[in-house]
Amino acid sequence: MKQNHIAFSKTGYFSSLICDFLDEKKELSPFFNRFSKLENFKAQISQKKESFSVENRNTLVTVLKKQYQNIETTQLTKNHIDSLNSVNTFTITTGHQLNLFTGPLYFLYKIVSAINLSKALKSEYPEQDFVPVYWMATEDHDFEEINYFNFKGKKFQWNKDASGAVGELSTEGLDEVLDFFSKDLGATSNAESIKRLFKNAYLNHNNLADATRFLANELFKDYGLVIIDANDSELKRLFTPFVEDEIFNKTSFTTVTKTNDRLSSVSEDYKIQVNPREINLFYLEKKLRERIVLEDETYKVLNTDIVWTKADIKKVIKAYPERFSPNVIMRPLYQEVILPNLCYIGGGGELAYWMQLKDYFDEVEIPFPILLLRNSVLIQTKKQEEKLSKLNISIQDLFLKKDSLINKKVREISNIDIDFSVQKKHLKTQFDNLYKLAEQTDKSFLGAVKAQETKQLKGLDKLEKRLLKAQKKKLSNEVARMAELQNELFPNGSLQERNTNFSEFYLEYGELLIPNLIKNLEPLNSQFLVLTI
Repeated sequence: MKQNHIAFSKTGYFSSLICDFLDEKKELSPFFNRFSKLENFKAQISQKKESFSVENRNTLVTVLKKQYQNIETTQLTKNHIDSLNSVNTFTITTGHQLNLFTGPLYFLYKIVSAINLSKALKSEYPEQDFVPVYWMATEDHDFEEINYFNFKGKKFQWNKDASGAVGELSTEGLDEVLDFFSKDLGATSNAESIKRLFKNAYLNHNNLADATRFLANELFKDYGLVIIDANDSELKRLFTPFVEDEIFNKTSFTTVTKTNDRLSSVSEDYKIQVNPREINLFYLEKKLRERIVLEDETYKVLNTDIVWTKADIKKVIKAYPERFSPNVIMRPLYQEVILPNLCYIGGGGELAYWMQLKDYFDEVEIPFPILLLRNSVLIQTKKQEEKLSKLNISIQDLFLKKDSLINKKVREISNIDIDFSVQKKHLKTQFDNLYKLAEQTDKSFLGAVKAQETKQLKGLDKLEKRLLKAQKKKLSNEVARMAELQNELFPNGSLQERNTNFSEFYLEYGELLIPNLIKNLEPLNSQFLVLTI
């Protein structure tokens, strides 16, 4: 097994905001609490310990034990749940949607990052305990984002009419997906394991939340992962003061709007990920998740006949806290209210919107967690590594866009010089002299000189492109091999981890896949990992 690393900024796949965050750019420090270094967790532990109540711990443990009643898990996971009653136990959390069969590979990388960071913290702070947590996004309602996965270039999709929170969706119809999927898996022992995993998760459970919990537990129970479904009335009851504040004071709208303006002023390259609404809550019932709005002093649920006065909605919040569902702005706060959490691990887009929330957390007096960019990985086989070596393609080359990669390598391996930079430089020198001559004689010639310079430079560009095209044709075998290899590793021109399902690698490596990831992923190493297995 072999590791190579490349800086996130050199990959071309990560925003300037995330790259600047990893570089600890001073101007970004107001938008997060502490940077993700082991030594910074000491202060984070102290801050969270002081603010997180015993009542919240007791409620959390009670709910988790209820959710694990019908799940066969390891003693380590059970111990982790029990340990959350202790004031010296803290969580390391990552979250993800309920993508069908985990969706893209980075589902695994998020959880492995949480597991490995928990281990590293235990070594550094042995008097405390650290529990890796996977937060299931059961309240999301974007079914189209989660109803498929990709396997060997094919899209396997679950088609059904869906409404409301996805966690409550019936798993009916997934037997058809398994039938189609099985035909592409083959009949090896690893293929049979994949079929069995899919069947036990989705065909033996009635809803998507239970199926996803089973699946994540099967994959990571040996590492003590704790899975939480926060769509729970007792957990929501802990959050009711913040729901009331949101409904009546619009605190998140006010603070996040100001933060967005400040963040935009730091750099025009920073894109705002989410914009707050005046009320950042949904109303949640069976097959219903719709926004709550305030119109003419009346609270309404969009696309329904549900309306309340101020006094009415206050009663509903108290009686039915489970019906109020936080949106993307408030979900992070809900997480930090109900978990003794130290760190949130997410992708670049997630961390970008978390950085919009720091002032909001400060305003409502909840500690803002340490933010950590999840591990990113490109898995390549030894055979692919050998092919790359024969083509003299480096790790840096590999991350170039296809046309740039091919143009670069064709220039390198051609037996003629396709780069006309010297000629262009010489031409510019000649025209500089012509400009001086025109200045001394008749300035009206300056325009004509400029036009002629532009024409001749364009002519050289055209000749260079024609020569490059001719060489590509001559080297068509090498070009085809480069394109095929890069498409294997970057399907559809995207990062492998954002496209490919874990089953593609499980088919090859079986039960060794996740232990190898656990062994090789280092959450505090802020570089992109290229892993040869």
